[in-house]
Amino acid sequence: MRRLLPALMGLLLTTGLLVTPVFAESNGGVRVMPLGDSITDGFNVPGGYRINLWQRLVQAGHTADFVGSGFNGPAGLGDHDHEGHSGWRIDQIDAQIVGWLATYTPRTILLHIGTNDMGQQYQVSTAPARLSALIDKIRANAPQVELFVAQITPSADPAFNARIQTFNAAVPGIVAQKGPLTHLVDMNTGFTTADLADGLHPNQTGYDKMAARWWTALQAFPGSLTPVAGAAVSYVNTASNRCLDVSGVSQAQGAQIHMWDCHNGVNQRWTRTTANELRVYGNRCLDVNGNGTADGTKIQIWECNGTSAQKFTQNSGGALVGTGSGKCLHATGTGNGAVVELRTCNNSTAQRWTTR
Repeated sequence: MRRLLPALMGLLLTTGLLVTPVFAESNGGVRVMPLGDSITDGFNVPGGYRINLWQRLVQAGHTADFVGSGFNGPAGLGDHDHEGHSGWRIDQIDAQIVGWLATYTPRTILLHIGTNDMGQQYQVSTAPARLSALIDKIRANAPQVELFVAQITPSADPAFNARIQTFNAAVPGIVAQKGPLTHLVDMNTGFTTADLADGLHPNQTGYDKMAARWWTALQAFPGSLTPVAGAAVSYVNTASNRCLDVSGVSQAQGAQIHMWDCHNGVNQRWTRTTANELRVYGNRCLDVNGNGTADGTKIQIWECNGTSAQKFTQNSGGALVGTGSGKCLHATGTGNGAVVELRTCNNSTAQRWTTR
């Protein structure tokens, strides 16, 4: 196993380049960002721990949306997006994190980072301080995010592993200083060389162990799998990457809903209530005209009145479904001004919405 380490380390330590994602998937669920290096990417087992974690989430009835600029894994992994970068150190993640937070607005982050700092012997003594600064940056730019910080998995190489153990020993004290939304996850205790494919990266058994640890941590803090209550969001149509918009910033009853370039204005900020209303301007609700059920029925705003015409759920495919009709919000085009209307649900991208 040791004879394989130099070549494998060379592959692990190759510095990655940021690539604009060609693919992205969303079901409109709670946005979870798997964040780290090749172990998050899934070296040796494409998809890594994300495969088993996804299965656990689905089996438990959670609608989660993995987010990030990376994309890989088998067909059985329902969402391939992630932010794992092979060969990256803490400082390299730190240099990009603000942009990623702005782009993907995660509710929850699963952070496993530090392996390459130890493997490259890159300023090893100050690696805990770099981790602390990265956490501070995440907290400052995403104050409501649930952040899970891992003590990293082991190495079969004794010297390498000694550095890992020293680093890991510092992590609990760092996490304890970062507030109630930052949580420690032990990804080291109970892992052995039998869980490693090449002396460093986990094999399938090792990745499954990681998934189990993440899952236990998420269950301990159920808010991590629940949208922030009362938070205003924009609804972005997957087909056009444009936002659900009240035409002309009108507050008049009956104002048309259409698609428009996302600009974070008040006419694109929707707040879900416990009654499943989608409110805008505070006192106007997304509304199906006349509580109609026919395809083509107008979608508008109206004074909030508690009727089923103003209640919408979001299904596992990302569609917004009217309670009164059982039908979906449908964007009739991809350009600015394309009308949104009621249509029979068909699982098309014209009916798929993500939040930001």
